[in-house]
Amino acid sequence: MALEYEECERLARDIIGSAEERGIHIRLLGAMAFRVHCPVYQHLQISMHRVLTDLDFAAYYKQEKAIDKFFVNDLGFVSQQAALTPGLMMGRKIYDDPGDARPHIDVFFDKLNMCHVVSWEKGRLEIDKLTLSLADLMLEKLQIVHINEKDVIDLMMLLREHEIGNHDNEVINGAYLSWILCKDWGFYHTSTTNLSKVKSHLGNYEVLSPDDREIISGRISELLDMIEKEPKSVGWKLRAKVGTKKKWYNDVEEVERAEHLM
Repeated sequence: MALEYEECERLARDIIGSAEERGIHIRLLGAMAFRVHCPVYQHLQISMHRVLTDLDFAAYYKQEKAIDKFFVNDLGFVSQQAALTPGLMMGRKIYDDPGDARPHIDVFFDKLNMCHVVSWEKGRLEIDKLTLSLADLMLEKLQIVHINEKDVIDLMMLLREHEIGNHDNEVINGAYLSWILCKDWGFYHTSTTNLSKVKSHLGNYEVLSPDDREIISGRISELLDMIEKEPKSVGWKLRAKVGTKKKWYNDVEEVERAEHLM
């Protein structure tokens, strides 16, 4: 079910608020999360004529039973899975509205396990009241090996709206990003490649002003500098010697990724 952005945001806020009343922590990820966090520059995403048909949530697996009861018994959704999906998509549950009046719901438990793993197991859902933290939203996009235009636009929007810093209070926590990437050369390689790609594509979008391009480019440079300066683990250094001669990422079907995270 495709809804206007305002309707989707209102529904997402209502779901999160109702969940919190029950002691359940769920937070937005995906396209809606980027719009929520970029009220000034969300027009960059809107210019792509994105249609929102899904709401994607991050949650803790320890609350899986309570979440299932919440969506099915309390909100009237129908679960599309009797058990968690095996394989790479393990840790995801799907809910649909039987009347097709509300968007399709995806809930990801503990981590996003796709090209690379983005984890929120250790209390990171409590950082923001509505979405994953800005750093985790960045990682959600940076982990995509075959990044597409929609992903690039989301990253541009986030980088234009928010400064780079060393904490999670409405800035992109470059210190946390660097700490994650210094342990995993594959994730580092994909992420830094994508950041450079975003930078190189800035001139392709007329919707960006010269100031927009300069600010986004500067923040990418600042983030790349932080990542490069972070001391790397022994495992990172050993894997770096092998480089791209050995596959450094998990295979994920583009169709699945586009369907469930856009």
